[in-house]
Amino acid sequence: MEALRQQIAKMRQSFFDEEILDKYFLQLEQLEDISNPGFVKDVVTLYLRDSTKTLATIEDEMAKSPVDFMNLDKCFHQLKGSSASVGANKVLNEVNKAREHCKEGNLEA
Repeated sequence: MEALRQQIAKMRQSFFDEEILDKYFLQLEQLEDISNPGFVKDVVTLYLRDSTKTLATIEDEMAKSPVDFMNLDKCFHQLKGSSASVGANKVLNEVNKAREHCKEGNLEA
């Protein structure tokens, strides 16, 4: 059991080392306590569920012809906010890039 905990701790640290997660995830973890031991799991589960829906909407928007970059940017903005709130740094960085491409009207990028 101790080996598994060490493996999980090592993997968790790698997420920070690789900048997949950021300090906001640490703040999220600090909100978990004895009265709500599954808080982080619940929040991350909601994030993943909602992000999956948002990504499907983004795909739908990108398939339209012509692409409505304003609507597409709204979807990316929603994903940006939820990603930032859980500390999903890598996703946040990619969403920021995608929003810049929306502003340029560059669907290929």
